[in-house]
Amino acid sequence: MPPKALSFDYVGDSGVDETMNQTLNLTNDYPASVVPVLSFRALDKHHHVLQEVKVSTVYGSDRGELVVPYGTSLDILRFSGPGEHDVADVRVTVRSNTIASIPAGMHGVTTQALDSHGREIERFARFSVVRVTNADGIPVSVRIAYVLWDQPPKGVTQQAVEVTAIGGLTRVPAHGTAVIQVTGKASAAVVRNSNGPAVSIKAYNSQ
Repeated sequence: MPPKALSFDYVGDSGVDETMNQTLNLTNDYPASVVPVLSFRALDKHHHVLQEVKVSTVYGSDRGELVVPYGTSLDILRFSGPGEHDVADVRVTVRSNTIASIPAGMHGVTTQALDSHGREIERFARFSVVRVTNADGIPVSVRIAYVLWDQPPKGVTQQAVEVTAIGGLTRVPAHGTAVIQVTGKASAAVVRNSNGPAVSIKAYNSQ
């Protein structure tokens, strides 16, 4: 695999309402799905390293959980430690990059919250099931993250402050759907955070 197969673009705030902050856009030029393991250094606006800021991810590109298709994908970054609000960019190092055993589709798998009767409800409500839909012509495998976002002051990027897995690795058939029951820690998180101001239910390709 070419060492330069992956490139990255960090977007702190896209400036568009109702979009996620602190995203890492990944571009894969290799004509196959890959599984990278990345590490990060947080940088300030002068591109100086913020030594005390720890960088982690929501979708797992730093631990080999995110499958990146040929084309583009994304992860969400989390910052912690002194200086966490001063991050303007990140330096990305590819620790390893291997061919995925389960390819990812070109389109993102979508999520829909359902109540205990199977009725569609908004993600802010207390839901019992998540339905995932695959628009691509190949089966894929995904994980589901239930994300609670903070409510920062103006000028500070919004950050994922709590991330809870819903279910485990789930196979979704080509042009099909799958349903995942919300149980255990995920159920407790939904009870705790439902009817709050900022939550997301996100599916990402994994293996």
